[in-house]
Amino acid sequence: MRAVFLAFAVGLMSASALAQDKPPRTAAQINYSGFRDLTREVEAYRQDRLVTLADFQRMAREPNTIILDARSADAYAEGHIEGAINLPFTDFTDPSLRAMLHDPDVRILIYCNNNFSNNARPVILKRVELALNIQTFINLYGYGYRNVYELGDVVDFDDPAVGWVRS
Repeated sequence: MRAVFLAFAVGLMSASALAQDKPPRTAAQINYSGFRDLTREVEAYRQDRLVTLADFQRMAREPNTIILDARSADAYAEGHIEGAINLPFTDFTDPSLRAMLHDPDVRILIYCNNNFSNNARPVILKRVELALNIQTFINLYGYGYRNVYELGDVVDFDDPAVGWVRS
């Protein structure tokens, strides 16, 4: 019995020593409370930056303005608003945004699948609370791009006023 207890105690000590060599389970590079604080800050800011299709199109023609399509490269290739550039949301990093947008003060116009009433490829609707414009807006703001405007209308991509380009 003493031998079993001794073997058990040695096993526990070994497991304890191994556990000390493992990195902590909480990733220091993931900050949920920081994200929550950022979303609270962005919520009020975003409300004044929702624009109509007419304003979106007018702003798109003005200098120092970029239409950013953050959908997947495949979805963008199937169709997008004329003049839009593509940087998929999953590729957002400081270097990729700087390379694509250059100036942090550039005016950025965004849209996503849920801005279209068609619910057909390449703009299949997302759940409303998970619409890509929300994450895109929060991330652009968080990366320091504050001159962001979001299409606030729901439109038909077959409407010529939208300026939809198909591949």
